[in-house]
Amino acid sequence: MLRLLLVVIIAYLLGSIPFGYLIVRRKIGADVRETGSGGTGATNVSRRAGKAAGVSTLLLDALKGAVAVEMARVVAGPSLSSQWIVTAAAIAVIVGHIFPVWLRFRGGKGVATGVGVFLMLAPIALLCAGVLFVAIVAFTRYVSLGSTIAATTIPLFVWLQTVFVTPIADLRPLLTAALVGALLIIFAHRGNIGRLAQGTESKI
Repeated sequence: MLRLLLVVIIAYLLGSIPFGYLIVRRKIGADVRETGSGGTGATNVSRRAGKAAGVSTLLLDALKGAVAVEMARVVAGPSLSSQWIVTAAAIAVIVGHIFPVWLRFRGGKGVATGVGVFLMLAPIALLCAGVLFVAIVAFTRYVSLGSTIAATTIPLFVWLQTVFVTPIADLRPLLTAALVGALLIIFAHRGNIGRLAQGTESKI
């Protein structure tokens, strides 16, 4: 129980590091949340401070997710409950990114951090969702639409990966991480979804 609590706290605090906010603040002295979608993620950072800043944000946010999962694996060790501890870390780091304590719980959308998480947990599923994301964005020019649809399909691709590629004895922890992660990302995009429905969402 102590290990689980420790992992959740560390993963949340790691996820809370607002790289996009810090990059924009340092580069142009502004709060990235005051423009665009209001998030601290790579897309909004790119619109405010340029593509290089956006790419840096994307990589650093993804790194948070990957590090949180690896940290949980090291702390959990080979115990029977280790998979659930990793699942808790995966969820906590995404929660931290979306609701960072340092920014009064107003952060990003969780997509890049989720990429880092599932790069470690289910890389083939992530690749499939990534291909879908690229296709949707290329066709519609809406990053938010590609992100929400890709997030929605992650649990399906996780299940397909475990059935046809890398079977595992207990799918529940990984599928829980995929389902909760997808729900968090969709929730974080609720404003974007509303603008998509109204036809006022910004394109790239």
